[in-house]
Amino acid sequence: MKKNPEKGYVALLGWSLNAIEALDNFDRRYIVVAPPWAEDYCKEHDIPYMAWDFERLNDRSLEIAERLKDEGVDVAIPLFEETVEWAGAVNAVLMQNPRLHGQAVLMRDKALMKRRAQLGGIRVGIFEEAHDKEDVIRFLKRVNQTLLKLDGDPDDPIHLKAFDKAGCLGHRVIRTPEEVDAIPDEEFPVLMESHLDGWEFAVEAWIHDGEIKFLNISEYVTLGYSVFVPATPELESWRALITKEIEKLIKAFDIQFGFIHPEYFVTSDGTMYFGEVAYRPPGFKVFELLERAYGFNAYQGMVLAFDPKTTKEEINSFFPKEVVDAKGVAGCFGVYPRRRVVSKLEIPPETENHEYFESHELTPPLEETVTKRTAFGTHWGLIYFFGDDPHKMRDLLKHQEDLDFYV
Repeated sequence: MKKNPEKGYVALLGWSLNAIEALDNFDRRYIVVAPPWAEDYCKEHDIPYMAWDFERLNDRSLEIAERLKDEGVDVAIPLFEETVEWAGAVNAVLMQNPRLHGQAVLMRDKALMKRRAQLGGIRVGIFEEAHDKEDVIRFLKRVNQTLLKLDGDPDDPIHLKAFDKAGCLGHRVIRTPEEVDAIPDEEFPVLMESHLDGWEFAVEAWIHDGEIKFLNISEYVTLGYSVFVPATPELESWRALITKEIEKLIKAFDIQFGFIHPEYFVTSDGTMYFGEVAYRPPGFKVFELLERAYGFNAYQGMVLAFDPKTTKEEINSFFPKEVVDAKGVAGCFGVYPRRRVVSKLEIPPETENHEYFESHELTPPLEETVTKRTAFGTHWGLIYFFGDDPHKMRDLLKHQEDLDFYV
């Protein structure tokens, strides 16, 4: 597509073919900043490319910002959790605003993030940092003491999360002191938090000039397994309250532009608790689900939200109207093998023949023994569904948990 020199020149930090394709078909100039292994592919397909190893934080870290500045880039856009801090550092240089790096650090460190949210008057559960197993046992006891548990009552669980990993990576639920023994020492330090009973969901919000331009509510059927958009009318009924909370978050974290992906709990009485917030696209292909449901490209929307040269009229006309403009409900399910030994991939006929079934990206198993999942683990691939009824979608996604895809 013809590029508009009047508009911003953007750098994508990280490798995503879907994001590259979206920008190829968009009017902004772009450059992909990715590790050296991407070079051959970029040359072969004429993709503007700059090599950078995101693993390496050292005294040369400023170099990438200087190189992008010399290249004439206006803004860096993080595609993955690991590139959020890099984007903050680069944008601090490109936009001559040192606070952008500090903001990115807040978006990466879960303990700092919770404190900042708390300072902004946002409700969070009880949380603390743990440096060793003793800290975890003390916290588990203290939380249950606070809940006035008696001897013999089952303990309320606590959650352990890695400080700076994406999504479910490193997430454990601890119910007893015995379970603490299973945590490897190298996982410390971790963030500990009390368990919040409630409906957990995620939000995707595109922000321009400090205002929300599009707000999607993603409904989790089971965390780490399945998600669909738009949400059921029951969850959508909280939209006004959720929007208010996101506005509080924008203010607390001083977000002027870009894209955020926060997670929340809403309890039965309508109290909302903040879980965490990410400054990058969500996992589970939610951007692709949004495109299937609404028809707009979420990566292009992200570029509009980041680009300092985007006009208000341009971004307002890009996004559809939430919920009412959706052509249907798009969902996906992450498959985990349920057996310890598997030899082949076999899609259950009831899944494949369902009217909502669209496609899958599962591959035959490479090994027969399924590694035991520690914490939440990583799914083996996604299955996509599309239909017109959110309740039917929710029940269908839930039902997939009882089926074997690897036998």
